Amino acid sequence: MRILIAGFAHETNTFAVSPATYESFLSGEGYPPLARGDAILPLIDVNLPIGGFMKAMRHSGHILLPVIWAAASPSAHVTEDAFERIAGEIVEAARAARPDALYLDLHGAMVAAHLDDGEGELLARLRQVVGPGTPIVASLDLHANVTARMLSLADALVAFRTYPHVDNAVTGARAAALLQRLMAGERFETVARRLPFLIPINGGCTLFGAARDAYARLACEETPALSLSFAQGFPAADFPECGPVVWGHGPHSASVAAAVEALASDIVSREADYAVTFYGPDEAVGLAKRLSSTSGRPVVIADTQDNPGSGANSDTTGLLRALLAADVQGAALGLMFDPRAAKAAHQAGLGSAISLALGGRTGVIGDAPLQATFQVEHLSDGHCLYAGPMMTGAHIELGPVAGLRIGGVRIAVSSCKAPMQDRNLFRVAGIQPEAARILVVKSSVHFRADFAPIAEHILVAKAPGPFTADPTDIPWTRLTPGIRVGPGGRAFAGAAA
Repeated sequence: MRILIAGFAHETNTFAVSPATYESFLSGEGYPPLARGDAILPLIDVNLPIGGFMKAMRHSGHILLPVIWAAASPSAHVTEDAFERIAGEIVEAARAARPDALYLDLHGAMVAAHLDDGEGELLARLRQVVGPGTPIVASLDLHANVTARMLSLADALVAFRTYPHVDNAVTGARAAALLQRLMAGERFETVARRLPFLIPINGGCTLFGAARDAYARLACEETPALSLSFAQGFPAADFPECGPVVWGHGPHSASVAAAVEALASDIVSREADYAVTFYGPDEAVGLAKRLSSTSGRPVVIADTQDNPGSGANSDTTGLLRALLAADVQGAALGLMFDPRAAKAAHQAGLGSAISLALGGRTGVIGDAPLQATFQVEHLSDGHCLYAGPMMTGAHIELGPVAGLRIGGVRIAVSSCKAPMQDRNLFRVAGIQPEAARILVVKSSVHFRADFAPIAEHILVAKAPGPFTADPTDIPWTRLTPGIRVGPGGRAFAGAAA
């Protein structure tokens, strides 16, 4: 059979500042750049869902029709231009090819400037073209805001089960297995349950606690005939279907419903365990300084509210200022997204001292550029190959990169946004992360995949930033009334509140 494959992934923070333009998808912004046709095929060796799908299908005898794969760093809304160009390309390819089946590598939390449910709209347009009898299967991120429209239009959806996301390719392989069952003539009953509270990004890490236990329960409930998924939702998208969902697919609705209900009830019973404790920037740096004085390994501080993986711009200076105020030695921070600073460093040359205003241009209250003199210690072209557990083998283009130093702090400055989820993102700026006493990473949880093995301690800090890490602090206006805005938090009462 002929299977059309495509990818269009974006996690939208509707409270963020910078939109995702078509150019954002062209560069990838920490993901592989946009690829078309046979240029998608090398992704088979990258830890991405589409890579896992292609690898699982390569000996199946079916013919894959690659169209386009595009992803961009989480940010504010996808522009109408970007959505229509990329979605339009996928739909027109389906119209022309008339495939026997479709596989889509999606995120599940895309909001465009002109519509709330990007994935639901794409599925609707595809379904209109290929008809009701053509199987459509999609893989989703663990942070998908799964909508009723998505569930009704796709024959099957399957989500990641790890955060940090290290099972990307495995999820693509699961999607391939589901699609092959559908192509063999099976039909699935779908049951879903929406959960009554928002899960903070930092509270959903699957390496420990309630989230780890939830996915262990999911694996126990699943059977060869029954597919289960639990998407925690992305709690920074202000629309009615924001939030966690449990769903399942299988041949018998009663057994699917029983498994979904058991898993959902178990998650809700542990609601309080998804809450998070945050440190202020000075508090985090002070504690890290004390802990690092007796440790041979780095203490890692997550600058979670400036995490570009959640829609921030990766350029705030709050934790950098805290490091300097505490006269910390042997610290490193990254990535600081500042193309002008990187350009100035390259123009000045290696070993130069440059005076500039670093970062702080997002306009966040309580943040500002840091005006100071920096030493240029390293320069590179920004070509980076991921070697850590997330997106292993992916080639990332950061543009001109500079390694700057001020006092006892070294800073990895990039010309393109990327969440700090791989140690090579420090090395591309000449910084060996294992040698640092304190590492400040602009990430929320993904960094744990590659940094936890070298970390003595991990602290989560809330410095001023564009991403509000605690959903109870967000000025919601469009959630479904009654949903709790955090674990044990107040119930959203509607727009008037």
